[in-house]
Amino acid sequence: MFLFFSKLLPLFVYPLGLTSILLGLALIIAWKRPYLALFPTGIALLVIVISSNAWVSSLLMQSLEWRNLPQGELPKADAIILLGGSTQVPTPPRKTVEITEAGDRVLYAAHLYQAGKAPLIIATGGRIGWLQNAPPEAHSMKRLLIEIGVPSSVIIEEPDSLNTHQNAVYTKKILEERDIARSLLVTSAVHMPRARLTFKKQGIEVIPAPTDFLVTKMDWQQLQRTPQATLLNCIPQAGRLQQTTRALKEYFGIVVYWLKGWI
Repeated sequence: MFLFFSKLLPLFVYPLGLTSILLGLALIIAWKRPYLALFPTGIALLVIVISSNAWVSSLLMQSLEWRNLPQGELPKADAIILLGGSTQVPTPPRKTVEITEAGDRVLYAAHLYQAGKAPLIIATGGRIGWLQNAPPEAHSMKRLLIEIGVPSSVIIEEPDSLNTHQNAVYTKKILEERDIARSLLVTSAVHMPRARLTFKKQGIEVIPAPTDFLVTKMDWQQLQRTPQATLLNCIPQAGRLQQTTRALKEYFGIVVYWLKGWI
């Protein structure tokens, strides 16, 4: 039940959900007092315009993505912990496992293994209850890793976790069973701050290995390169709204995890 509400309730705080609530409120108020309806309508417009702005979305995303940047080359470790959230279930009309925007996680884990950074990959992630007929995401990630050249024998599946906290709790058991002391933690850069703190809370020594960056140094420089670029970046865009929402989701998650004592 907590998992369900943890995914449902934040939807009303994110820009699109908040805007929908405000516009609904405006319709109710407009029934008897049309002029007062201008206030929630104006706030809704302001929320969408600000959250769809390239400057706002890039700043929020950068504040998370650049927090755990590796200083120099990543050191060698005993294992690579690969967090889920990067694959699509192979249900019709899909013929095979497909990757999401966060599919870089699987690719980067394979890259680190092939570069000799660690001898094992722990793929951690299950499936939400309403997808019970689908295989665990750990299995899907293993299939993809094998397809891009990682030997099946070096991939360990953790198929039960449904969130980042459970990723850490269930992975800890595997680490202890195999006497693994230090691991590289692979997840999206925007998710790394919460993931690192969660694993640290479980007493797991991890070295952040972020990937799936949405804001690079070049992207940040281009925001203010020319007056034309500055103007275009102030115009609302759906992609920017998505970035803002994703960053807010992580900040909301950090607060919730802190309140629950998970970080």
